[in-house]
Amino acid sequence: MRKKELLENAHPYYEEDQLLELEHAIDFATKAHNGQKRKSGDPYISHPLAVADLLIQWGMDIDSVLAGVLHDTVEDTEATLDEIESLFGHGVAFLVDGVTKVSKARSGMQDLANYLPQTKDNLSKLLIAVGQDVRVIIIKLADRLHNLSTLQYMPHDKQVKIARESLEVFAPIADRLGMGRVRVQIEELAFSFLDPTEYNRLKNIMKKRLGKSTRKLGIVRTEVSAELEKHKVKSEINGRVKSIYSLYQKLKKVDGNIDDIYDLMALRIIVETKEDCYRVLGLLHTMYQPMITRIKDYIAVPKPNGYQSLHTTVITPTKQIVEFQIRTYTMHEFAERGLAAGFHYHEQKSTNDYIKKKRASTLPAQMQWITQLQDIATRLRNNEEISTEQLNIDIFGNRIFVYSPKGDIYNLPEGALPLDFAYMVHSDIAKHTYSFRVNGKIHPFDKPLSNGDVVEVVTRKISSPKQDWLELVKTTHAKQKLRSQLKELGIIRTISSAAHIIRQKTSRRKSK
Repeated sequence: MRKKELLENAHPYYEEDQLLELEHAIDFATKAHNGQKRKSGDPYISHPLAVADLLIQWGMDIDSVLAGVLHDTVEDTEATLDEIESLFGHGVAFLVDGVTKVSKARSGMQDLANYLPQTKDNLSKLLIAVGQDVRVIIIKLADRLHNLSTLQYMPHDKQVKIARESLEVFAPIADRLGMGRVRVQIEELAFSFLDPTEYNRLKNIMKKRLGKSTRKLGIVRTEVSAELEKHKVKSEINGRVKSIYSLYQKLKKVDGNIDDIYDLMALRIIVETKEDCYRVLGLLHTMYQPMITRIKDYIAVPKPNGYQSLHTTVITPTKQIVEFQIRTYTMHEFAERGLAAGFHYHEQKSTNDYIKKKRASTLPAQMQWITQLQDIATRLRNNEEISTEQLNIDIFGNRIFVYSPKGDIYNLPEGALPLDFAYMVHSDIAKHTYSFRVNGKIHPFDKPLSNGDVVEVVTRKISSPKQDWLELVKTTHAKQKLRSQLKELGIIRTISSAAHIIRQKTSRRKSK
């Protein structure tokens, strides 16, 4: 990637004064990195320019692109943050500082399974940086993706470390941000270095399978295209091939039997309106026999990361099993680029709006987890204990959507219990919880919620938090609020004192 090429790629998307800023940033970074080389032997400046190019492709604002060009200057050159702020503004300096903190945090961490007490400060920096402005992690994802594409030049131990971290930390974050294409690219590259033998074996199996089914799928595509044209539905149909890492994960669930996987190839139908999506679904089910258990409506109930689409698997008259994904152009853009496609920084670029801590319930549901990161970061900074299991639940685990009776959407980790929902709504409501109704039926405190549940908190003024509730919450947010309430009531202190007395008595017996 060279200066001229980057500016040409940026030209259609930014104003003239923004392009001049970009040229200035490129010149500044080129001078700062002068004499530095990548492991590949390329001039170091080729990396930040490649990162900026990815950010342009993802549709990010000019401040993010400038920060992409400058992201390594403070960490790796004589340039200072004050210098960047005076030349490019507070917003760009804030993003560069955030990316620098993430990089420093990452360098002090091992893979997720090995987070140790001494890594807490590093992890805290990472979470605070991400929680303050999500653009920081989007820039970091671009940085990671380009580094993975040149990982072959690194020593083997570094390859394994970076690849594992990419799978365990960065791919899940890309997924959480709805950046499906980026998640797949990270997973594919990382998996190819972590287990090259299995990667190549599955790649060869896919190649053979696709060779046999491509022609048959082409016939189905022609049939569907003719039917949609006949009913005057404007559409675009293309194929989607399952990624190698996704196939690897799926095979583990079906005891390695590839014949049980029906979506090695799928046809994607992109239409203009949501109504067209359902119309197309009806036409497909008229043409072919649907597999009822494999119909998924992610438009009415989106995935927790905001993904929307209709999925259906059908059996053709020739007994071929075909999966279809049906979505609008807007849904498709979000499925590919996620949150990067949904941020309108050209219209509103006030960084302060993203630094201020906002109530989780005021954010779009798929963004609530970002705000929750700050609570966790604060606890880590205060040297509070958070286990690896808790980090998995709060940050890296799967998510679900649940609804209040009024239709408000709340984003919770998979396995969350009703009290987690109550504390997310409001701690004052939670502390007076008497019972729960889920989908109109009484629901026990210890039964996990499911995606799409409608949850009602039934309160009574005389109800108050209880010690055993600590076993009935999963999220850090709920545990923190509940502990504070129990301390106010004197419950935790009383029990702690009792435990201390018991320990003293036990100690005396042992000493006799």
